[in-house]
Formats: sequence, structure tokens, C-alpha cells
Amino acid sequence: MKNILAGLFFAMLWASASAATKIGLLDAQPFVIGNCRFFIAGFIMLSASLILQKSRLPHGKEWKQLAIYGFLNVTLYLGCFVLAMKKVSAGIGSLSTATNPLIISVISAIWMKRAIKKGELTGLILGILGVAIATYPLLVKSYASVDGLLILATSMISYSVGTIYYSKQKWDLPLLTINGWQVLIGGVMLLPVTFLMTDWENNHYTVRFWSSVFWLVVPVSIAAVQLWLYLLKTDAVKASLWLFLCPIFGFVYASVLLDEPITTYTYIGTALVILGLYVAQREKFQSKSST
Repeated sequence: MKNILAGLFFAMLWASASAATKIGLLDAQPFVIGNCRFFIAGFIMLSASLILQKSRLPHGKEWKQLAIYGFLNVTLYLGCFVLAMKKVSAGIGSLSTATNPLIISVISAIWMKRAIKKGELTGLILGILGVAIATYPLLVKSYASVDGLLILATSMISYSVGTIYYSKQKWDLPLLTINGWQVLIGGVMLLPVTFLMTDWENNHYTVRFWSSVFWLVVPVSIAAVQLWLYLLKTDAVKASLWLFLCPIFGFVYASVLLDEPITTYTYIGTALVILGLYVAQREKFQSKSST
């Protein structure tokens, strides 16, 4: 029961990021939201790590590792994601995020120079097809744009590369320390772009804006990530099952909070993405059940 509750709360919180970002964009520019989120989250995590856990500072090549990971996982991934949310619907943002495991499996195969498994390729094709079908009516009704989808795709690829890079490095720092520094460093690297591309007169620091930032920092960046790490530690294969719920919660939030349309295309597209996730992970599920 404990794992089920953790999985449900993870899916509910993780899927809310797109809607929370869209709400914040009603009052502020994309990179302003991003930088506020990164600096506040980084400060909270580093305070807990350095003061409460008495963790040491990074040294030597660890700074390089953190900088590369922060650039891929924060500057590029989340920077592009918040920019894309200005141009695409929150539902599509959540659905695209759910395809990350599919992209990771294919890029990982290329990275490790091994043959791409049939299930991995089939899953990726189903996932891309699902996003395309769900997106079609939104493009027609101006809930999404082609350039927004391209930015979102760049975001997803960057996250996947960052995840693989993280898994290939030897880390001697506590997880909270790594997350705190990579978020903070990633935010610093985004600052030049923020200053160059932000129209400061169009930022309004309202209660709605700060509520959006708070939600992105605490429930999403901190709580959801900690729940995910707990699920991975308990059972990595079963943990991936909870990703199947994220697109469903994402479209519900988008419909209820932002009045975004849910159509037959939405149902078909979401079903294809979920099917793609299952196909890509099927071997792991089967091997797990046989042990």
C-alpha cells in the first residue's frame, strides 16, 4: 500500500508541471519562471545538504560533471520546456514528457553501440505517433505550434541525453547535493539567455505567479523527484509503470485548470503513448515476473 500511494502521488505531482508552468506564463516570461524555480529549488536543496546533512563541497572534476549535467538537465531541458509551454498546450507537454523513457532507451543503445531492440524501436514509433495524433487538432485550433513542438522535442532529447550522462558517471556526492548543485549551476548558465530574451515589462509578480513557482519548486522539483527515487530504489521495473499514469493526469489538469480540449484524438494519442511505454518495457516486466 505504501508503494502504491507513493506511485500515485508521484504521477499526480509529476504530471502537474506543465499546467503549473502554463499558469505562471499568464503573468511572466518563460525564462523568468525558469530561473526563479531553479534558484529557489537549488537554494533549498543545498541548504538541506550542506547545513542539515553536513555534506562536503564538490571538488576537482566533480564541478565539470555537475556543469555538464546541469546544462543538459536544467539549462537546455527545462529551459526549452518552459519556452515550449508558451507555444503548446499543457496536455501535450505532459504527454511528451511521458515519452522520455522511450527516447532514453534508443539513445542509450546508440551510446553503448548495441543493437536497438525491436521493442524499443516499436515503442518509440508508437510514442511519437501518439503525440502526433493527440497534437493534430491542437495545431488546427492554435493550441500548439510547429516551432513549439520542435522546442519541446529538443527539450525531451536533452533530458534523455542528460539522464544517460548521469548514469555513466561515477558520483561520490550525495544525491541531494548533486541535485542542488546541478539545478543552481543550470540556472546560472540560463541567466544570459534570460537577460537577452526577456521583456521585463511583461512580468507581473502576482500571487498567481509565485504560487506557480512554489508548486514547481516544492511538489514537482523536490517532492516528486524524491518519490521517484524512492520508487526506483524499491523496484525500478515497477516504478516505470507509474509513468503510464502521467499523461492521463496531465490531460485532466489541462482540461480542468486551463480549459484545454480533450478530444477523441487525445484518447487515441494517449493510448498509443501508453502502449509504446509498455512495449518498450515489456521484456523487463516479463523477466521481473519470471524471477
